[in-house]
Amino acid sequence: MKLLYITQRANEEGGVQRVLSVKTNYLIEKFNYEISVITQNAGDKDLFFEFNKKIKFYDISLKSNKAFNLLQYKKELQQYIKKIQPDCIIVCDFALKSFSIPLLIKTKTPIIFEAHGSKFNEYKESRFYGLINKLKYQYRNYCASQFLYFVALSEESLNEWSVKNGVVISNPLWIGTKSFSDLESKKIIAVARHSYEKGIDRLLQIWKSVTEKHPDWLLEIYGKPSEDLQFPNLAKKLKIENSTAFLNPVKDIHEKYKTASILVMTSRNEAQPMVLIEGMAFGLPSVAYDCPVGPRTIIRNNKNGFLIEDGNKDSFIEKLNLLIEDSNLRIKMGAEAIKSVEKYNLESIMQQWKTLFESIVKS
Repeated sequence: MKLLYITQRANEEGGVQRVLSVKTNYLIEKFNYEISVITQNAGDKDLFFEFNKKIKFYDISLKSNKAFNLLQYKKELQQYIKKIQPDCIIVCDFALKSFSIPLLIKTKTPIIFEAHGSKFNEYKESRFYGLINKLKYQYRNYCASQFLYFVALSEESLNEWSVKNGVVISNPLWIGTKSFSDLESKKIIAVARHSYEKGIDRLLQIWKSVTEKHPDWLLEIYGKPSEDLQFPNLAKKLKIENSTAFLNPVKDIHEKYKTASILVMTSRNEAQPMVLIEGMAFGLPSVAYDCPVGPRTIIRNNKNGFLIEDGNKDSFIEKLNLLIEDSNLRIKMGAEAIKSVEKYNLESIMQQWKTLFESIVKS
C-alpha cells in the first residue's frame, strides 16, 4: 500500500513529528507500506527524529505572498500526487490551507485528515480577532466534513467538531519502558516548545510560589526556544532563574523522565499531549491544567495525577506542593499512571490504522 502524508515540517522537534516518525517507521517495517511525505519550507535542516530511510520526502518551498502561496501550493501538491500515485492521502497539518486540500485538489485518491490540534487554538481576544476566529472555526468545520474521514485523537477532541465522518485513533506510545523513575529526585519536568499555547508563562508564575516554599527543588523545561517569547528573561524577572533550567529538546527524552519525580503541563490548548502519555509510562504523576481538550483524556483526577481547572493558579500550586511534600502519594499516583497508559500500546494503535487504510482501499 502506498501512503502520502502531508504535513508542515518533518524536521522539527515537536510531538506531531515524533508521532509521524513512529507511525511511518512502523508501517514500513511491520506492514511493508510505501510512504511518502510532503512538507513545506523544510530548508536544509536535518531531521530531528529518526525516519526510515525508505521514506521519500518532498518539499514545497512557499514564499511570503499568501495569495501566491495558495496557488503554488495547489499546483505542486497536484504534481506530487500525480507523481506518487498514493492509495490514500493523510493530511496532518492544522493550517487553513491544509484544511482546504479537498477543495483545492482534483484527485480520486481518498483523503483523510488527522487532527493534532484543538479547534480552539486561536488566542487573540479583541472583538475583531474574535470575529475572524469564529469565521476560521466555521471554515475548518466545513472543510473537516469534506474529507473521507476526520481522525481525532480522542472522543473529546472529536466532539469539538460538527462532523459525521469522525474516527477516533489515539496517538501510540512509542517508548518500550523497562525501568521507571524512583520518584526520589527533587526535580520537576516540563516538555514544551516556547510558544503562547504551551503556557510556559503560566508555569513560571506557578513555580515562583512553589519554589519559595521548596527552594531545594528544580524545574527543568525542555523545549525549543523562541525569539519572540523570552521565557528565561521572565524567570529572571520573577527571580526564579536559579531553580529553573531551560534546556533544548533532546532525542532521549525518556532518560529525562526517569530522573524526574513530577510532570507538569500548563498549556492553553492540547489535542492529545504525548508528553503526558510518555511521562506516565515512566511512572510520573502529573499536574496539568484542564485546557481544551487533551489532558482530561489522559489524567484521571486524584488517581494518576491532578487535573486543575484551567487558569486556577492557586489550585495548581496547592496540588504541586502536595506532590512535592508527599512521596507516598507520588508513588501511588505513579503506579496508577503506568497502568493508565497501557491502552496506548503501539501495536494496538497501529493495527487500528492498518484496518482503516485497508477498509478505505477496498471501498
